[in-house]
Amino acid sequence: MKKQERHQLIRNLVETRKIETQEDLANALLESGIRVTQATVSRDIKELMLVKVSDMRGRYCYSIPKERNHIMSSEQLERLVRNSVISVRSGGNLVVLHTLPGTAQGVAFAIDSMKWIGVMGTVAGDDTIFVAIERPEIAAELTSYFIFKEEKGR
Repeated sequence: MKKQERHQLIRNLVETRKIETQEDLANALLESGIRVTQATVSRDIKELMLVKVSDMRGRYCYSIPKERNHIMSSEQLERLVRNSVISVRSGGNLVVLHTLPGTAQGVAFAIDSMKWIGVMGTVAGDDTIFVAIERPEIAAELTSYFIFKEEKGR
């Protein structure tokens, strides 16, 4: 199945079912005859810019943003990042961010959108983000950006 067709199926699934996790989405795709890896699901969610929204019971489910072409201002992106990140650690060429549940993919999108020099890309789950960086020296600068949020919350 081509990526475009899979993306359309994902849109349909998200609009018609309660998809709470990447595993739920992978299982729904499998029920439709499409076997995908967790990495593919994660990438599809990021490419489709799916977001998690709360339902009436307070459970978070994937949703298609109503304003798909809306681009956040740098202030909005920064606010999202600062309000969602709980902790940050780094090692080598990797910075690991822990976020509030259900916000990691939005924060990863924000980080990618900021186009920071030295940031190669992100991989996000539900509440954890891996940020790949070009050189270990960049980790200190990137980490210090998020430490402000941690100290402020204490």
